[in-house]
Amino acid sequence: MNRLRHALLCVLFLVAGGAVIAADAVGVAQKQPVNMTAIAMFLVFVVATMGITYWAASRTKSTSDFYTAGGGITGFQNGLAIAGDYMSAATLLGLSAMTFAKGLDGFIFAIGFFVGWPVILFLMAERLRNLGKFTFADIASYRLEQSTIRTFAAFGSLTVVCFYLIVQMVGAGQLIKLLFGLDYSTAVILVGVLMVIYVTFGGMIATTWVQIIKACLMLFGGTVLLILTMSQFGFSLETMAQKAVEAHADGIAIMGPGSLLADPVTAVSLSLGLVFGTAGLPHIMMRFFTVPNAKEARKSVFVASGCIGYFFLVVCTLGLAAIVIVGTNPEYYEGGDLAGKLIGGGNMPVMHLSKALGGNLFLGFMSAVAFATILAVVSGLALAGASAIAHDIYARVVRKGGASDLEEMRVTRIATIALGVVAVLLGIMFEKQNVAFLVGLTFGIAASTNFPVLILSMYWKGLTTRGALLGGLIGLVSAVSFVVLSNAVWVVVLGNPKAIFPYEQPALFSMPLAFFFTWLFSVTDKSARAAIDKAGFDDQYVRSQTGIGAAAASSH
Repeated sequence: MNRLRHALLCVLFLVAGGAVIAADAVGVAQKQPVNMTAIAMFLVFVVATMGITYWAASRTKSTSDFYTAGGGITGFQNGLAIAGDYMSAATLLGLSAMTFAKGLDGFIFAIGFFVGWPVILFLMAERLRNLGKFTFADIASYRLEQSTIRTFAAFGSLTVVCFYLIVQMVGAGQLIKLLFGLDYSTAVILVGVLMVIYVTFGGMIATTWVQIIKACLMLFGGTVLLILTMSQFGFSLETMAQKAVEAHADGIAIMGPGSLLADPVTAVSLSLGLVFGTAGLPHIMMRFFTVPNAKEARKSVFVASGCIGYFFLVVCTLGLAAIVIVGTNPEYYEGGDLAGKLIGGGNMPVMHLSKALGGNLFLGFMSAVAFATILAVVSGLALAGASAIAHDIYARVVRKGGASDLEEMRVTRIATIALGVVAVLLGIMFEKQNVAFLVGLTFGIAASTNFPVLILSMYWKGLTTRGALLGGLIGLVSAVSFVVLSNAVWVVVLGNPKAIFPYEQPALFSMPLAFFFTWLFSVTDKSARAAIDKAGFDDQYVRSQTGIGAAAASSH
């Protein structure tokens, strides 16, 4: 506990010292004046999260506590935590920015993000809780060969985690850059340091409660900002839409499908990724193991769906209103020129809208909420990634179940530090990308890698270890390859003149490949292992429907 206390104090001094240095630097070098109110609220939140981490550390005594909060979270609490986990930087910053820039395209993205939840509610939530213990790999390997499938599932989870971390780090870097005037790279490093401390000591208990608090603050702040916004238009959506059309450079075109649907292949691919990728996100799946039974898991999805759907509508409406309030005000553009770039980057319209309608105080509040969003999500992601390394690879594959809780926790903390370094490096590389677009790529990879193996392992008796491994690997490799060879990475990040893969989203191509080869390599597998895999389905089916044995597994 003394080491924990010293570590937390060091972080608080680090953040406070960074704020002072940043404030001094901004006064000399930045065009944007320092928002001391926003900085103060930001620091209050950091101190509060460290307090929660300190409290959680005293209650985290086992791997079950660290990974799943001991299974003691209620369905309603977990629903709020899932909403807090899912309403990420891509929601608050990216979706509003996309609506600000492209109009209806932002709403289309929001619908895609939301439609995946009925898939989880009706097909997966109950079975996930009944079959799993800590991670996605627990389910994928339930009746298959443990070492092989756990290794694949861990690498699949880590790939998705790393891509999703890019989204959060880009949003965090731009937000802190706007608030503190810090260099973008310095801002990303600061978030990485906080993330590592937070996860290393607090585990799932701290992550859950910060996500719950953050979800409530975000819903409250978004609703207040929506009321302030609609008051500017006489509470008429029609008036707001008319003024947005008049103010936007593309005019009436923003009320119809834009570049997002100009290419139907990309549109279908994005839709598949968003709908099925949700069910393949490891940090979301981990949340179903924090509740005591399947009934509470279903309740979790119901509560989360309501909160998420409402907030998506709020954020898209705010993006449309920002076209009028922010887009026509030179104060929010570099050099005071509407033809220039938006201060803080293209993902910041909703932050400028907060300042325009609520002043520095409300900007400070929304900035603290946005930072809470990012910190909670990156912590959940880091926890999912670290658990894949420590629980699936180290404890189950390397040590073959012989690792003690203490050893596993130590490896988890080392893995968290490594993930923090990777997150910082990737966040710096992808600085210029829209975060909602980036999350679309992430969902496409999740839909091609984790979802096919997960859904087939629960519903298809014919799945074998060979089929799951080779089909999953083909989905993973093809999805990542298509992303790397697309315009987003091959041209924008790597600087090549032309993209090799002509489409922006991978799921339409990589997800069918994963399903087809999983099926093909399973039906052609005549090995003794395949017979064992198929014979274990009936036992798995009974447990997935009844939950018999789930409580005992969760308590181990």
